[in-house]
Amino acid sequence: MEHLRDPFKGVKNDLRARLACYKKDWLDALESGSRIIAPTTYIFFASALPVIAFGEQLSRSTHGILGTSETLASTTLCGIIHAIFGGQPLLILGVAEPTIIMYRYLYEFAEKGLGEEMFLPWTGWVCVWTALLLFLLATFGACAVITRFTRASGEVFGMLITILFIQEAIKGVVSEFRVPESVDAAEVRIEFQWLYVNGLLAVIFSFGLLITALTSRKARSWHYGAGWIRSFVADYGVALMIVVWTALSYAVPGKVPGGVPRRLVYPLPWEPASLRHWTVIKDMGKVPAGYVFGAFVPALMIAGLYFFDHSVASQLVQKKEFNLKKPSSYHYDVFLLGILTLLCGLLGLPPSNGVLPQSPMHTKSLAALKRQSMRRKMAECVKEGTNANATPSEIYERMRRAFVKIDDDSKDEDFEDLKEAISGYGNENHAVSAIDYERCIDLYLPVRVSEQRVTNLLQSLLVGLAMAAMPVIKMIPSSVLWGYFAYMAIDSLPGNQLWERVRLLFVPGDLRRKVLHGFHASYARSVPYKHIAGFTIGQGLYLMLCFGVTWIPYLGILFPVLFFVLIVVRLHLLPKVFPARYLQELDPAEHVSHVISEKSIGVL
Repeated sequence: MEHLRDPFKGVKNDLRARLACYKKDWLDALESGSRIIAPTTYIFFASALPVIAFGEQLSRSTHGILGTSETLASTTLCGIIHAIFGGQPLLILGVAEPTIIMYRYLYEFAEKGLGEEMFLPWTGWVCVWTALLLFLLATFGACAVITRFTRASGEVFGMLITILFIQEAIKGVVSEFRVPESVDAAEVRIEFQWLYVNGLLAVIFSFGLLITALTSRKARSWHYGAGWIRSFVADYGVALMIVVWTALSYAVPGKVPGGVPRRLVYPLPWEPASLRHWTVIKDMGKVPAGYVFGAFVPALMIAGLYFFDHSVASQLVQKKEFNLKKPSSYHYDVFLLGILTLLCGLLGLPPSNGVLPQSPMHTKSLAALKRQSMRRKMAECVKEGTNANATPSEIYERMRRAFVKIDDDSKDEDFEDLKEAISGYGNENHAVSAIDYERCIDLYLPVRVSEQRVTNLLQSLLVGLAMAAMPVIKMIPSSVLWGYFAYMAIDSLPGNQLWERVRLLFVPGDLRRKVLHGFHASYARSVPYKHIAGFTIGQGLYLMLCFGVTWIPYLGILFPVLFFVLIVVRLHLLPKVFPARYLQELDPAEHVSHVISEKSIGVL
């Protein structure tokens, strides 16, 4: 009701809060210097390669009216505008698979009724209605519902996106054994033996990229190689592996026909097929009035989808575990999303919105960037302390002071686990001769993120440059793309508590206590195992339900409705199944925590 009386309150508050730290958003990037290139490169590939794959999928669905050039253009345009004017700069925008699926339905409908030539003008009207609905949602405070999405909801949604990416990777590899669309039947490469060779090469390249990319990300923990080499591989290894496996794909024998292995295929940005959509606005007046108002129906579904995806992606970017210091901007960002959707519709581009898993991957990469500098400073303090025969408490104090000097917003509770670990290495009254400081720092160093706008802006500009570099990008085998999809899915799993608890279910009983002791989440120490297992199984079943719904033709796009249902489940059903104190540990909910506190006070 408060937002109805003051419609723009949420947008104005978000804008005011983010303007207060806008200058700092740019200056904070200067602290990292050239090291900002590593997360920029990492998130560029995570953003560009899926958009290229989705563009190929869109081209097949719309018979070439829209394709990779359009998805890259939309991602670039929306990414640059959001990086400069958006509220949450860590949020990555891009054309996502749900948009591709929805545009396929829109094309099929327009082709039967209006004709193929009116597809883009009609989708322009769909985007106009979608933008209007997003404006209304932002204006009247609908984004307040995001506080009702608890960590369990985010975990299920994150796992669903992971499964969908793995599904896309599997479908891609399987398609390499089949005859591609729009291919001359007389071509040698579609003969059975060469299709089989292409498929086997796809398996080799996709798994090769997946395994080497995952291995390179752990380079800092290797016990061989110079430190700078390990750091370089950890920072740029994924991009390097894409180059390596692309180069290896050209090492096939000369007798292998052209097109084996299969490579990316799409029109170049300057070809006529990629230029016709820019003038779509002049044809929007030709759409019959009935279809103009009828566009409201799909717009209603798209607006709900974008509102959910964008808000949840933003929520996962600023999870409590990341310890972000700057304010959120849900209302304003949805309002800006409406502007971007309108702009894309008038230009004949598929709209972009906040994407997963790229957005939290971006935050993780910036947390790793900040961690490197902090770890280096604290390690120096520990070495100085051990050389001076300092006590554990003195070493801890040196480390704390070094951390606070870098991050003056730190609180004493941020260092409780670190203090306990350091103190455990010896008696307070005796000097410490050696400390496994690397283990202490790696396990208990408080998480800090470099909250800035530069990486988002740079990666968006690189996506734009990728359009000009399409002749080079077309050299990448499509199988490398499928391997990268699988890599993104697996790389997004660490930090997802649902995934950690699923793995715990398969630990034998005699080892479970030891494994639980290594968990840093508070529920591992305070919640009985039977409640952990029950809660995890329930989440798993709901995840399977959500995944099953995505397979339903036409209605699969409505899967976000199930996550709104989770709000009701969390508020009314789960408290009847699990004790309140355990449920709050497994799935913290700010909107119910005060109720538990009041009950506790009442008991006292």
